[in-house]
Amino acid sequence: MNTIATEFKNNQKVLNAIGDETRQAILMALIQGPQKTGMRVGEIRLQTHLSRPAVSHHLKILKEAQIISVHKEGTRNFYRLDAGSKLKSLKNLASEIDKLFEQCEEPATESRSRTNERDDL
Repeated sequence: MNTIATEFKNNQKVLNAIGDETRQAILMALIQGPQKTGMRVGEIRLQTHLSRPAVSHHLKILKEAQIISVHKEGTRNFYRLDAGSKLKSLKNLASEIDKLFEQCEEPATESRSRTNERDDL
């Protein structure tokens, strides 16, 4: 149980960042956009129908959570999913949750077996 608590703590920034519907829309735009070059704020704005300041604000949060990266070409910024994204760390959390569910299912199965045995008597 301690491991799952650690995984939740390790993933807190990522979970908070992706928990917002607006940031989910931005992530979907980035996923569907050009992976190699990334997207500019104006392009993201057109796909998400958000204001430029709103897009910039949410991109900042996603960047701080290490989900996206930005590369600069002159005065232009291009945003894309970070190849080493912290989103990958959610796999560990999901794995720990799976283990927890497996542990919860085992006693329930044993309990049903004992109930069935009593019914047979």
